[in-house]
Amino acid sequence: MGHPTVIGASRPLEEVDLQVSGPAALTSPSLRTLRALGARVETAPAGAAGPPSGPARLAATGRLGRVTAHTAWADVLPAADAADEATVQAATGMMHVHGRRDGAPRGLAVDYAATCASVLSVQGLLAGLLGRARGVSGAVELCTGADRAALLTLSQYLAAANAPEAEAVPSAPGGPPFTASCGTAFELEALEPDPWARFWRALGAPEDAIRSGWRPFQFRYATARAPLPAALRETARAVSWARVRQAADDSGAEVCALHPPAHPASRAGGPWTVTPRDEPGGAPLAGRTPPPTALPLAGLTVLEAGRRVQAPLAAHLLGLLGADVLRIEPPGGDPLRGMPPCCTDVSARWLALNRGKRAVEIDIKSRAGQEELRELAAGASVFLHNWAPGKAERFGLDAERLASVNPGLVYAYTSGWADRPPPGAPMGTDFMVQARTGVGEVARADGEPPAPSLMTLLDVLGGLLGAGAVLSGLLLRERTGCGVRVESSLLGAAELLTAPALDRAAAGGALRRPAGFRRPLPTADGWLALSDDAARAAAAAFPELRDVPAEQAVAALRARGLTATTVTTDLAALPSDPRVAAALTRDAHGSLAVPSPWRFL
Repeated sequence: MGHPTVIGASRPLEEVDLQVSGPAALTSPSLRTLRALGARVETAPAGAAGPPSGPARLAATGRLGRVTAHTAWADVLPAADAADEATVQAATGMMHVHGRRDGAPRGLAVDYAATCASVLSVQGLLAGLLGRARGVSGAVELCTGADRAALLTLSQYLAAANAPEAEAVPSAPGGPPFTASCGTAFELEALEPDPWARFWRALGAPEDAIRSGWRPFQFRYATARAPLPAALRETARAVSWARVRQAADDSGAEVCALHPPAHPASRAGGPWTVTPRDEPGGAPLAGRTPPPTALPLAGLTVLEAGRRVQAPLAAHLLGLLGADVLRIEPPGGDPLRGMPPCCTDVSARWLALNRGKRAVEIDIKSRAGQEELRELAAGASVFLHNWAPGKAERFGLDAERLASVNPGLVYAYTSGWADRPPPGAPMGTDFMVQARTGVGEVARADGEPPAPSLMTLLDVLGGLLGAGAVLSGLLLRERTGCGVRVESSLLGAAELLTAPALDRAAAGGALRRPAGFRRPLPTADGWLALSDDAARAAAAAFPELRDVPAEQAVAALRARGLTATTVTTDLAALPSDPRVAAALTRDAHGSLAVPSPWRFL
């Protein structure tokens, strides 16, 4: 499993003792991270960690005092409906979104909700320690949950489903990967319609299929489905993999064959890197003391130049922790503001990631715009971007240049491949990184053909890791007085997700989980999901459930002592679902908003 690499002698959690207890699923993803950040970690002895359904606990003590983070499976949902990964995925709608390509709910075979919750727990801990350093007395204890993490990962889908407008593309199932004549399954990426059209024309696809296929393909990032014309699949199956690659080279599109997961050759970098500057820069953050009862990042300014999901989500999380986030948008504003469906003329999906941020329009391609951004960076605590590789250097907005105007700046870059792309790596977008790193294999159970999930697993987890990297940088800056450069990546997110499967395989187990793993069961009027343990115990009862209403089946299974819940298959109905209705709100635009992933006590 990857972990953050801290360059230099000082690390953010040096002089911090950390006691860790609770279910391994909620703690294991964070342990290497915490040790790499410098904490002295003591885990609960075997048998003392509590039941698998019990909460996890991270208790930090040191020079900044005590901060405790609690992580449960259920912090919003009733405990009976969210007892493990399977039931959390079912109740929150994650099974529904991941299963859209298949036309029926499917569970992710990776522990996605638990991994995100573990990452958020570390973020809360870092934020609490930073708050203590800055004089915030109310940030000493916090709670999060796998259910809160799951709702956060689904926030764009929830907002879109509950907007007054309809989706811009059909709701039918389908999506990549494609398959060449030799059987090679591959993912395709084209960010503009011209490369898409040139690619398919080079392979001889019909023009009407090329035209009608672009829109669902383009919107697959937003809808988690892509009902493509059958003619495109038939075109791919009629040509060799060599011809597919040549067509991509000639058109400007990119293709990537689906790879199996593999341990990284080097674990340097991991989910993020933290690199302090050599010389001190400016007053410590504690010198700008917020009110004692404020959120941990109150009074800090985050300058964000991000598009799509990864960087905007990282900045959104920092805003939920109290930071003032100022977005840098191109002249005319972010084009994604108008992406349907909208609420009062603003994209519901865009609001899910950018609600509450201020914005300024700057042409960073111009000298005047570059100078304006440098002036803004001079007064910021953090500069965060996810530009294409080399763009920051080309515009004079790289870490070294901005350090000349603000030596104490935390400069954060959320990238695709960090500085260690594998041989022949494609562009660093979510589905291409899934394909290249094997996420598309381990996220689907054995017996299901490997395919990158059309739920944006890596963009979202990458955004969470980006926020954690920033918090590490801020805490290290507080310790040293030096500016810090941090970088997170989709590659780091992929390694975090595939590591448990690779560890199982290395120990002689199966790389992929069994057929039927986390596959919900049909009932007379819907679907139900059992906890992973209950699913094995209740195998004999499966045949009789198909003719029983879902709620009745859940009650019958619970009466036998088994853990079960109904599967959410309509995100538009979730605000009226008594399991989560109290947690969901609407913003000033009328767009659905999910709760903060943390509660500070």
